[in-house]
Amino acid sequence: MPKINGNEIRPGDVLEHDGGLWASVKVNHVKPGKGGAFAQVELKNLRDGRKLNERFRSEDKVEQVRLENKDQQFLYETDGRLVFMDAETFEQIELDAELLGDRRPFLQDGMTATIEYFGDEALSVRLPQKVRCKVIETEPVVKGQTAANSYKPAVLDNGVRLMVPPFIGQDEDIIVHTEFLEYSERA
Repeated sequence: MPKINGNEIRPGDVLEHDGGLWASVKVNHVKPGKGGAFAQVELKNLRDGRKLNERFRSEDKVEQVRLENKDQQFLYETDGRLVFMDAETFEQIELDAELLGDRRPFLQDGMTATIEYFGDEALSVRLPQKVRCKVIETEPVVKGQTAANSYKPAVLDNGVRLMVPPFIGQDEDIIVHTEFLEYSERA
């Protein structure tokens, strides 16, 4: 595994640190008036979800881990476990539903998700960036209301509450950005 300097850490990098695998969530480069520059890094443990704030100086060496990405199809959920199938080998794996966190309701039957592996261990699941959903409940469209920075609450077919522009009505399909969990565009 390649070693990188502490000031080369970027958001999204996976590092081996303190005997665990950590994803860098936020990186803030600090240049204090006195002393050397450092990177203030917020890390999230990929195995148990713990968070950690750590300072890395430019002379610190950190092991950067490369994860293998595989596209796999979601089949079904059973007892809090998600079952995915590899499209090439037809091999099935079960993952804990908590790996998805807040994005779990956006996982749909037959959807292809990217699963990141470290060796044979599945560490995370990435959904497609944009997902199509139907608005099942929202306030009616008001004629003449401008779309300038005014949003209204809506409930989607998967039970998620979301803010949508005022021109979106009930029973309309919209595109939701799964990374930010927000309205993206009309479908």
